[in-house]
Amino acid sequence: MTYTITPDENDKEFLDRINWLPGHMIKSIRDIKKNISSVDIILEVRDARVPLVSGNSEISKLCVDRPSLIVFNKANLADPKAIELWKNWLVEKKESFIFVNALDKSSINQIVKRSKDIANAYHAKSKKTQTAKKDLSMLIFGLPNTGKSTIINKLSNRNATKAAATPGQTKIKLWVKTDKGIQVLDTPGVMPPAIAHLEHAMWLSSIHAIPDHIITPEYSACFLVEHLLKINSKAFKDFYGLTIDQEIGLVEALDHIGKKRGCIQAGGGCDYDRVYTIVLNDFRKGSLGLISFELPPTE
Repeated sequence: MTYTITPDENDKEFLDRINWLPGHMIKSIRDIKKNISSVDIILEVRDARVPLVSGNSEISKLCVDRPSLIVFNKANLADPKAIELWKNWLVEKKESFIFVNALDKSSINQIVKRSKDIANAYHAKSKKTQTAKKDLSMLIFGLPNTGKSTIINKLSNRNATKAAATPGQTKIKLWVKTDKGIQVLDTPGVMPPAIAHLEHAMWLSSIHAIPDHIITPEYSACFLVEHLLKINSKAFKDFYGLTIDQEIGLVEALDHIGKKRGCIQAGGGCDYDRVYTIVLNDFRKGSLGLISFELPPTE
């Protein structure tokens, strides 16, 4: 049996809903643009599973002539083979980048070293005299839930900003002094002005860059299950006890997960709402394997 429950690409009402831009994000975009020229380096935090789609091109284009570093966070949740492809592609594009797991101390140290090297090289090349100040100033931006706050907390060795599983937690810009010789300007997570492709929206919803109330858990979980079945993910099937070589549809997979995790209603039917939540939580914890949704573009 095959069945799909994901939204239609031509559903204008749905696309309008995902292209939401709250007031605090609009203000944040203005603040970022205003502060870009006054800091020593700019960090854009993206998700390693969707390296381009998790970027914000409107802001990124303002950083072209400024010292900047793209931090691809959550590399520990991405497919290592895809990461290697992305590294080669990014080198060809002459991008300054780093793939990290922000929860790992060595990754934070690498971010610090790369940031200082890039900023120092920029000042040396431009022959500008650096002001006599102790700390390097850094502006950090990115989509919600890409790990900005986690990076800042690790830099400062304290809960400087409130890292949370809810996208859009940071609502105001905030200067944070770290013990790494860096002052960081944290900014609210900002979405791109528009998401043109439905598939991209589903990717962002799956990694929780778009809140679950914008794209429902039903849509996101069903998209995930269909995607993992399509690529015949061994990790997904192993985790839920599905037969590796068994061809199975969406509904059969959801029913199986529901029975395995005790999501059975009084009448014996599957409580799909509970299954959707379970699937999303398991994926976001990394329990369903190392997944990359996006590969480098080809000519």
